[in-house]
Amino acid sequence: MIIVGNILVGLVALIHACILVLEMFLWTGRLGQRAFNTTPEFAKQTRVLGMNQGLYNGFLAAGLVWGLVAGGGTGFAAKVFFLVCVAVAGIFGAATASRRILFVQTVPAVTALVFVIAAQ
Repeated sequence: MIIVGNILVGLVALIHACILVLEMFLWTGRLGQRAFNTTPEFAKQTRVLGMNQGLYNGFLAAGLVWGLVAGGGTGFAAKVFFLVCVAVAGIFGAATASRRILFVQTVPAVTALVFVIAAQ
């Protein structure tokens, strides 16, 4: 159970690392515009906002990796905290921006959280 939980935590971290790249480095490019359904003009005007969002996603990924590396009680607490943060951010994003975020962020985070807690 712990192995499945850790794999899922790693996948959630990877998702957020990919979002970091999209938002910080590819925001104004074709891939970033397609991922976030923006126009070239909008992407150019909001580039700094995208970079800021990407940085926060990077912090989520880093926290999840920290949980994996730390192990023990500290690792468990870090994984639970950051998975809950991802789930809440996904719910907020789905309510305010796009329902797709619910499936990209919240569902994987909650699934990982279930396995992490069940393995404890």
